[in-house]
Parts: sequence; C-alpha cells; structure tokens
Amino acid sequence: MVLVAAAAVTAVVLARLGHPVRAGAAPLFADWWPHLGPGTPAALLVAAAVVRFGPPLARRLSWGRLLAAGYATAVGWTLALALVDGWRAGVADRLTTQHEYLHEVPGVTDIPAMLRGFSARILDFQPDSWTTHVSGHPPGALLVFVWLDRLGLSGGGWAGLLCILVGAGTAVAVPQTVRLLGTDEAARAVVPFAVLFPGAVWIGVSADGLFAGVTAAGVALVTAGAVRRSVLAALAGGVLLGFACYLSYGLVLMAPVVAAAVLLGGARRVFWAVLGAAAVAVAFTAAGFSWWTGYHLVVERYYQGIASHRAYAYWVWADLAALAVSAGPAAAVVLRRAGSEGGRLRPRSLAGLRRISVVWLLPLAAAGSVLAADLSGYSKAEVERIWLPFAVWFAAGAALIPAGHRRFWLVAQAGTALLVNHLLFTTW
Repeated sequence: MVLVAAAAVTAVVLARLGHPVRAGAAPLFADWWPHLGPGTPAALLVAAAVVRFGPPLARRLSWGRLLAAGYATAVGWTLALALVDGWRAGVADRLTTQHEYLHEVPGVTDIPAMLRGFSARILDFQPDSWTTHVSGHPPGALLVFVWLDRLGLSGGGWAGLLCILVGAGTAVAVPQTVRLLGTDEAARAVVPFAVLFPGAVWIGVSADGLFAGVTAAGVALVTAGAVRRSVLAALAGGVLLGFACYLSYGLVLMAPVVAAAVLLGGARRVFWAVLGAAAVAVAFTAAGFSWWTGYHLVVERYYQGIASHRAYAYWVWADLAALAVSAGPAAAVVLRRAGSEGGRLRPRSLAGLRRISVVWLLPLAAAGSVLAADLSGYSKAEVERIWLPFAVWFAAGAALIPAGHRRFWLVAQAGTALLVNHLLFTTW
C-alpha cells in the first residue's frame, strides 16, 4: 500500500514539475472514473461466494470437480469485472481500437505473405507500419485473432471472450502444477486465490490475459510430462511454450518458472518439451519470420513511441507498484514467506527438495522473471497487464498463508479488484 501510494504521489509531483510519467492514474494505465455497472452485482456475488464457500469446498470436492468449479468461477469473476464497464466498453470494444490487433485483421488476406513481410512493417513512421500492439509482438498474437476471424468468430466480442476463456485457465493450470509437484493440500489452497486473482481486471479483456493462460497451460503440461512420464504431455507443453514466445517476446522470461517446474518434477521427458518448442520455432522461421530480427526491430520501435518519454528512474520501481495491484496484497505475504522458508530449508536430497519446496520455489521463480523484465527497461508502465503471465504464479504459494488467515486475504484480493474496476476506467 505504501509503494502504490508513493508511486501515485510521485507521479502527481513529477507532472506538476513538467515531467509527466505518461499514465493517467499512475502507477496504473487508466483514467479516474468512479462508476457502477451491470457487472457490479455479479462481481460482488462471486467474490462473496468464493470468500465464504471457497476454502471449505476446496477441501471437500473431488479434484476434478474442484478444478471444473474453479474454472467456471474464474470465468464468471473475470467476465463480471469486465461488465462493470458494460458489454461494449468492457468487452466488445477493448481489442478494436486503432492500436490493437483486430485493427489489422481485415488486412491479412494471405497469412504466408504476412509472415514473410512481418518484420519489414515493425518500425514506425512508414506508410504500412503495424499498429502499436501488432508491431510490439511477434506475429503469433495477430495470428490468433486472424484464425478466430477465419472461423467466423469475428469482432471484438468474440476476441474478448477468447481472452477471458483462455486466461481463466490459469485457475486450473497453476493449482494442477502445484499438485503434480507438491501435495494435494497445497494445491487445494491455491484454487480460491487463483480464482479471485485481482489481475482478472486485465485478463478481461487484454491479449496478455490470453498469454497468461497459454503459458500456464504450457508449464502444467511440461510438468505432467515430467512427473507422469508422458511424452504427449511434454510435447504439447513444449509446443504451447514455444508458441508463447511468438505471442510476446517477453515471454522468454517464463524460463525461471519452467526451470523450477523441471527441477522439481525431474528432467524426464524434457527432451520432448524442447522438441515441441523447437518445432514451433522452425515452423515460424521456415514461414519467413525471424524471431531475432523481429526482437531487435521491436527494441527500436519501442523507443519510437511513448516509451521514450517514460522515465526509467520512475518506472523501474513504480512498475512494482502496478504489479502489487495486479497480483494483489496476498502476493506480498506469499513472497515474504517464500523468501523466509526458502532461505531456511536445508533438504538432505533432491527428492526432499521436491517434496517441500514447490510452494516457495514457483513464486520466487516468478519474482525472478518480474525482476528481469523490470530491470530490462522494456516494460515501463502497463505492466499490470504485461506481467500477468508471471503474476498468476504467486498464487502457487497460497499454502504458505495460515489456513485461519486465508479468508482475510481473499477479501483483500477481491477488494483490490473491485476497487480498481469501480474507481478507474482501465484501458484493458
């Protein structure tokens, strides 16, 4: 709370001194607009139901039913938050602005030609340069929405629902990963926190919510491949994680989380995961898109836009304040306890490490990803959505929160999301 307040006050002071930080409600990229909407009653109802019934149901339900209930509730929570702004402003119009992916979809009439010429259109100040979000990402992100359009599901409404449905999959993938690597009890503790994730404000609706769902599913499948010795799961997980690197350049920073899962689950079948990821890279390269070329051009494009006016000295710490809102206050509890327990534990064997460490190693790995992204300087502002793929993994340490305190922190998580969505009009 102190960090968020400091970032907000500093932003106001800098603006009055003639050095605006280029974010309307810094540290969040939003505008002040206290309001209610059609999603308000549903969001309040879902939050109250999860706080009241979530922990006991997480203990009693069979694992399959618990995951199904968790996914359905996460979809309801995310959609309800989006509908606080109404259907059009909250869902259907979010991805249709001139800066977004859907703006470019009608112009993609030849996918192979688009892939071959993608890099040539990344830089700004040329007649055919891509819009902001398309130019800032590899072509996989645009391809997703092109494919959706080719299936007959065109327009912002279907695109928004896709982001919500895929993004809500984190409420399944994160606890499933914890269960595979740790204990059933620890995994059950994760589910209510993965459902009432404050970052659901930006999962509904941003493409980064979709990215979070894809990467979380990839980690869960790679983990299943290692633990259950399943070639198919490892291969599928590798394909998803490889494709994720063609959704966003920054998702290579999922490496610490993937490495933690492999360390805990064992390296069995990891070859197949690497093969799956390599197959995706080969396919894109053969189609004419070079990831490295695109990355270097994006760095140049990044400083052609608003990033050149955002001060690193402010955003290098204010980004963490934005993350504190997106991840929620429970993330601070998890990270403090994870650091404390991880520093004290001295397992006698690798097997012992695997049994006891999943609840602290996965959150700390995600924190490592965030730190790398933060120090890089390529994520100045808007990280409340950009870092969603990392932030969802803080919930993996929910078992570190004492059982008697979990309802309190669930209230804090839900309250954070409700306050943000009712006091601000977020861009995503």
